[in-house]
Amino acid sequence: MDKDRASARLRILLRHLGGRSAGAVIAQPTSEGVSPASFHPQQFQYTLDNNVLSLEQRKFYEENGFLVIKNLVSDADIQRFRREFERICRNEVKPLGLTVMRDTTITKSEYAPSERTITKVQDFQEDEELFRYCTLPEILKYVECFTGPNIMAMHTMLINKPPDTGRKTSRHPLHQDLHYFPFRPSSSIVCAWTAMEHIDRSNGCLVVLPGTHKGTLKPHDYPQWEGGVNIMFHGIQDYDKDNARVHVIMEKGDTVFFHPLLIHGSGRNKSQGFRKAISCHFAGANCHYIDVKGTSQENIEKEVLELIRIPWRFIFNWWTLHAAADQVISQGK
Repeated sequence: MDKDRASARLRILLRHLGGRSAGAVIAQPTSEGVSPASFHPQQFQYTLDNNVLSLEQRKFYEENGFLVIKNLVSDADIQRFRREFERICRNEVKPLGLTVMRDTTITKSEYAPSERTITKVQDFQEDEELFRYCTLPEILKYVECFTGPNIMAMHTMLINKPPDTGRKTSRHPLHQDLHYFPFRPSSSIVCAWTAMEHIDRSNGCLVVLPGTHKGTLKPHDYPQWEGGVNIMFHGIQDYDKDNARVHVIMEKGDTVFFHPLLIHGSGRNKSQGFRKAISCHFAGANCHYIDVKGTSQENIEKEVLELIRIPWRFIFNWWTLHAAADQVISQGK
């Protein structure tokens, strides 16, 4: 991709979105050192040719399956997302299709609308304010390096990790995001995950197992934790416990992009504050849907069907049509 094409692409994005120009950003692989020195590729498999990522960054992602871009999303945007989340918590807005989730240890008597009781809102594509995250030019210019120019926003979440109740249910077991997605190819899918405040081990930062994106999708199920596990928090049962772990320490506005096969999770929030992040899984328009019958994903399909009692495939097909109409950023359109 030459400079003229890149410049034209950015102008198209800004005109389409009506957003602000993406400013200069500082990029680095991660907050903890993971060397790309062992990288000896026959060809790039997980990134596309682009003039956004440096060669070092491409090699890092190819080898490790994730990449942190520092200071990518502005404080002003993050504050707007925070205010909208608080409005949702107070039931001031109720976007169509939004899923609101609570910790399993919270009793029904504690269900009064509150930032303390809501752990996650997902499927916020009908919330104009939160969906702005998925259209930020500074996010999309990196997403295109993994998906190509025809981009679909497939799954949206704002994750709020309140202080742990003492039963360690605020942690998330090690898992692969592809377990939840009935579409392929995995190499055309990427998650953008932005810290909304300082995140470290004390409040439950992401932990990743570098290089595990090169493997296959593993069977997932609920871990046998004494304190309980939140709904749909499936985890991998047979991962290599000797695999090196990296705790991804991030500042507000930092964004990590990672592959859907990367094994990752998060620790419990041992602080007295909240740990918030906003994310979206993007996919290239070349992705197609698969039948999960007879695969390791059949258990999550069954669970979703039991919860909503309508075919999972119908939801995602509707989602695709919605994305095609409203959420696809196409080259030259």
